[in-house]
Amino acid sequence: MTYRAPINDILLSLNHGAGLAAAVAAGHYGDFDGDITAAVLEEAGKFASDVLAPLNKVGDEHGIKLDNGKVTTAPGWPDAYQRWTAAGWNAVSGPEAFGGQGLPLAINAACTEIWSASNVAFGLCPLLTLSAIEALDAHGSAELKQTYLEKLVTGEWTGTMQLTEPNAGSDVGALRTRAERAGDGTYRIKGTKIFITYGEHDMTDNIVHFVLARLPDAPAGTKGISLFLVPKFMVNADGSLGERNDIHASGVEHKLGMHASPTCTMTMGDKGGAIGFLIGEENAGMRCMFTMMNQARLGVGLEGVGIADRAYQQALAYAQERRQGKAIGHKGDGMDPIIVHPDVKRMLMQMRSMTAAARTICYATAVALDVSVRAKDAKVRADAAARGALLTPIAKAFSTDIGNEVAYLGVQVHGGMGFIEETGAAQHYRDARITSIYEGTNGIQSIDLVTRKLGANGGASVWALLDELAATIKQVETSNDPAFGTTGAKLRDAHAALERTSKWLLERLASAPKEALAGATPYLRLFGATLGGCMLAGEALAAKANGEAEPQRYVALARFFAENISVQGPSLEKTVTESAEAVTGADAVLAG
Repeated sequence: MTYRAPINDILLSLNHGAGLAAAVAAGHYGDFDGDITAAVLEEAGKFASDVLAPLNKVGDEHGIKLDNGKVTTAPGWPDAYQRWTAAGWNAVSGPEAFGGQGLPLAINAACTEIWSASNVAFGLCPLLTLSAIEALDAHGSAELKQTYLEKLVTGEWTGTMQLTEPNAGSDVGALRTRAERAGDGTYRIKGTKIFITYGEHDMTDNIVHFVLARLPDAPAGTKGISLFLVPKFMVNADGSLGERNDIHASGVEHKLGMHASPTCTMTMGDKGGAIGFLIGEENAGMRCMFTMMNQARLGVGLEGVGIADRAYQQALAYAQERRQGKAIGHKGDGMDPIIVHPDVKRMLMQMRSMTAAARTICYATAVALDVSVRAKDAKVRADAAARGALLTPIAKAFSTDIGNEVAYLGVQVHGGMGFIEETGAAQHYRDARITSIYEGTNGIQSIDLVTRKLGANGGASVWALLDELAATIKQVETSNDPAFGTTGAKLRDAHAALERTSKWLLERLASAPKEALAGATPYLRLFGATLGGCMLAGEALAAKANGEAEPQRYVALARFFAENISVQGPSLEKTVTESAEAVTGADAVLAG
């Protein structure tokens, strides 16, 4: 089946669950006209369905080819990319001064989900270009912006992020790529990077690499890392392309999934060193790189949402068509569609509700990041920045975990046919797996949430968010809508568990940090299960209040999530607060 963007679900999530409509009404988006949101997303959905979705299986089956340092993408890929940029999709949230449309990041987040759902391997390329734009715009010199930013914003050139090395993965401070001052303001970069997404391809005539490297006199660890812009081709004074730089793809990885996305080993220095330009200041590269990584983390979370939605749509269609067995009480001839069976309904509802919750968490992160730079009031900006920082690891880790779980259920709904490549269910499962590893593994996101985000400003951001969630729960309880079932009670239990666990972790961080770290991953799951449940309940209330078509379906979705996912909150609390010793004391078991 083809992909159809769930525009009504996206708009409800974006405007009400994530708070875009309220932020626009409060004036935080200036003169942005929220009425255009639906039109933009409708067009994105059409492009995704008509152009990108048909290439998804083609790319998976064909993959990419490396020959003499040149990567050839799957048939139709370059043409689709040219059509994509010509339609202005790369420039949606780019700065207007450099050819962008200046639309909110939240709008682009919804588009990113759509690209990821229709063809996640294709969507990876512009996702990293967006991160490159953010870093260059925030930290680059005026000259570098003038030379490179417009080409990146329009998508005429693409960008990469080059951190990982054979000896330095998550521990970026161990990298060995060297940078030497050339005496003319430029640098010569030598070294090897691995796992570089779209490090080489044939869709554009230039690629702008952002490379972490270490100067000879740099301090050890992350304090001695600098960030450099390294173009594939040098750019002449008139903007034309000049000589090939000393950077090339020396290999491509053979992967479990994402076959159409080239993951390259990049080598610099075979001919004396790649010419690089400093971004920001020497030895301050991590601050610049985190601008890229935080943007990419949200994007990867949206990949999880996109894959989940595509897997759900396909599983739903299969369940409606596949006939096997009979519904309880059916006495006629013939078999029924498998969707009549309670366990299949359970799986489909789990798929849809988890996808919807992850979607809104990601969109809420984007709205917070928007307000942090767009609002006029300094305190509003600061509070929004703190909210965005808190939500980013949850958006990345919870949503990509959900992507994996929903894709897994998609295979299960298909039964034996799900294990057969021809159905496409297996591809979603394979493609989803890397997302929980990209841009800092989900374990690292959980540690970041516990050690940095939870205690920031004395936990003010967490307590403020919990207050908002409590208000939503109260609204559910006072709505007196029997269709909510026990939603209010289940959310209140989860909320109380999250509050108690947050306080417990803050205490243990100071007195017993190993115990706190042992519970980091279940804590993030507890946060996501509570936050997602409250957000879905808020969307259901908004659907009823705003006269959405069939609002009770959103009530039913919120109820399912609360009674099946959020209900796990108290158990997750016990995992965090009562089982740390089972982790910290496991050395004897793990010794072999």
